[in-house]
Amino acid sequence: MQFPESWLRSFCNPDLTTQQLADLLTMAGLEVEELQPVAPPFSGVVVAQVLEVAKHPDADRLNVCQVDVGSGTALQIVCGAANVRPGIKIPCATVGAELPPGADGKPFKIKLGKLRGVESQGMLCSARELGVSEEASGLHILAEDAPLGQSIRDHLKLDDTLFTLKLTPNLAHCLSVLGIAREVSALTGAPLVWPAIAPVKPTTDATLKVSIEAADLCGRFGGRVIQGVNPQAKTPDWIVDRLARCGQRPVSALVDISNYVMFELGQPSHVFDLDKIHGGLSVRWAKAGESIKLLNGQTVSLDEQVGVIADDQQLESLAGIMGGDASAVGDDTRNVYLEAAFWWPKAIAGRARRYNFSTDASHRFERGVDAAPTADYLERLTQLILDVCGGQAGPLDDQILQQPDRKPVTLRLSRAQRVIGMPVSLADVQQVFQRLDLSFSTQAAGADTHLIVTPPSWRFDIQIEEDLIEEVVRVIGFDKLPKRAPKAPVTSQVRPEAQNSLYAVRRAVAARGYQEAITFSFVEARWEADFAGNTQPIRVLNPIASPLSVMRSSLIGSLVEVLKTNLSRKAERVRIFEVGRVFKRDASVVDSNQTVSGFDQPVRVSGLAYGSADPLQWAQASRAVDFFDVKGDVETLLAPRQPQFLAAEHPAFHPGRCAQVMVDGVAVGYVGELHPKWRQAYDLPAAPVLFELDAAVLAQRVVPSFTSVAKLQSVYRDLALVVQDSTAHDAVIAAITQADTSGLVRGARLFDIYKPKVSVAGIADNERSLAVRVELRDDDQTLTDERIDVATKAILVSLTERVGARVRA
Repeated sequence: MQFPESWLRSFCNPDLTTQQLADLLTMAGLEVEELQPVAPPFSGVVVAQVLEVAKHPDADRLNVCQVDVGSGTALQIVCGAANVRPGIKIPCATVGAELPPGADGKPFKIKLGKLRGVESQGMLCSARELGVSEEASGLHILAEDAPLGQSIRDHLKLDDTLFTLKLTPNLAHCLSVLGIAREVSALTGAPLVWPAIAPVKPTTDATLKVSIEAADLCGRFGGRVIQGVNPQAKTPDWIVDRLARCGQRPVSALVDISNYVMFELGQPSHVFDLDKIHGGLSVRWAKAGESIKLLNGQTVSLDEQVGVIADDQQLESLAGIMGGDASAVGDDTRNVYLEAAFWWPKAIAGRARRYNFSTDASHRFERGVDAAPTADYLERLTQLILDVCGGQAGPLDDQILQQPDRKPVTLRLSRAQRVIGMPVSLADVQQVFQRLDLSFSTQAAGADTHLIVTPPSWRFDIQIEEDLIEEVVRVIGFDKLPKRAPKAPVTSQVRPEAQNSLYAVRRAVAARGYQEAITFSFVEARWEADFAGNTQPIRVLNPIASPLSVMRSSLIGSLVEVLKTNLSRKAERVRIFEVGRVFKRDASVVDSNQTVSGFDQPVRVSGLAYGSADPLQWAQASRAVDFFDVKGDVETLLAPRQPQFLAAEHPAFHPGRCAQVMVDGVAVGYVGELHPKWRQAYDLPAAPVLFELDAAVLAQRVVPSFTSVAKLQSVYRDLALVVQDSTAHDAVIAAITQADTSGLVRGARLFDIYKPKVSVAGIADNERSLAVRVELRDDDQTLTDERIDVATKAILVSLTERVGARVRA
């Protein structure tokens, strides 16, 4: 929220400098994000009046002006502005003045000089040249009553500072200048000056019938008819200036006054053109299929979750968000209807974001607007409109259905002292509550004292005891807290030797040449359907962007999107990985400190490889990365454990180039090449190879255990086996290691594959020859030829029975 310091000090003016005031607000929880002067430094510029204007004798676009700066002697100034004319009052920089720095960063000094042979004794200024706005179409014309000779800084109140606050959602009561002034008064004890608001006496009986059909949408609704207004009346300069310094551009008097009251008191309101309303108004929930054209020109379709204000024929406004174009005020408006209401925060929250915009009104209503002084807000709005635009006001229609119920909150003095960490007396707490205008009662509870506080109507954030403790400490001052080192013993948490941290996992993946990516946990629904086969993902209630509407159950989609981003930047070789949570529905999960009932949130490690297998080099021919390269990376990450890779299917991967990763008989992930249809759908020049593994398995560490060096030598036997083309490598190795050899088989490794191109005796067309080296060893005694032969025969029997292999002739 942005506002000028002068406006704040008109309500509460503590004896503090600007910086001290900013520090006070920040330490009280109202973070001052920026302090910015209203205008840059300059001097020597005064209010002046143009007396005469004559054409320059030697330049068509220049004028020679006689200017009165209040010194008693007219100055001759050459000016090229198109809007210069006799009688207007403008800022004039006299000789010796210094204007704000230009592009070179140096102040612009005004000197006595000549322009095309005519002496010029100063300079007439535009708003842009003074740095007060970007308007540069001509001279900055001042009000007719501006006193001649007065410093322009004093006249325009340019020695002011803009405060920009970064407010948290619980500080709804500070979304107005008066609300912030109330906080400053409580923090400093400086008196708070309330704006004078008196009931407006009706001068006409005109009313508009309003029916409230949804009490869960609107708790209080106020309205008033004003007839005979002048919509083209000029907005007073003091309102325009204050709105401009709050970041609001002037629109028209009616709209400007409505915005002014919102920034002043915190109550959004709306001004309807009464003659454009058909019949009466009804406050209700929208019906499915209804639509409305808004003031911003956007037409939106509504459902039953959005509140509206409608007349007998059409929708006129999105309740608490934005008015409709159909009943907007314009230059031909003569009769208006003012509306100020209390909309329940839950009925407004998130509705504007559905349509990809936000308004000052929705920002306030979804956080909570004080419902108690709604009538006062309307009186203030009415009086300003009558003062500026004229007209006759009708009676105030104030309908109260239900206002927020402020439940008492109990503060235990002993707990407050324990949480704050320093002695706080009962008198200190009572004084804080009095300064914050919190009504309370005191009760004795044994050795303790309880203060029962009833939150005021404007405090939506006081609901539990901790909220009251926060109020006490921030008013007393965080700087008053004693600076004591913690006395609790520091006990380091020793990680088990059999477990690695996720940082170690990240370093291990990075050591394989991958670079870490960090992406959002919410993704496009399309990614979930394509890469995870998940047609019912967990949806985000209020997505930050409409495409990012679901929670991911796989990291693959995010990595593919990162790959596309890199390819669009001409990257030829991409190695990326991510460590992050995925989100799945699981009814077996119960609530705990780290889990949410019904949802499983495991951590996954996923990687993607694209482009050439090796970086640019000269030693060998370049080739594209393939399944086996990434399979080797996975084996390295899981080492010394020996994973199994079983042919499998996965929605994201090529059906013939995908494997499920098994460790100790448990599935821990997948590795595979991206499916051709997804490569084409996502416009990828080539298919990347990806893996996704359970991070918990990668974090497990095999603790080394001592094994003595074998005292006896191993014996090796090479077997030439003929098997079907469909026989898997893992099946052959398993048949060998599981043979009944009394534990003599210590290992087996495939070292050759022979597939004849033409028919060969002993090998059918659907068969191939495998050469396998088998290691045999007995740690207790030397193997004899007889035992070796018996073990070899047992291996061959196992191969025949399990995979149908035979010895090649």
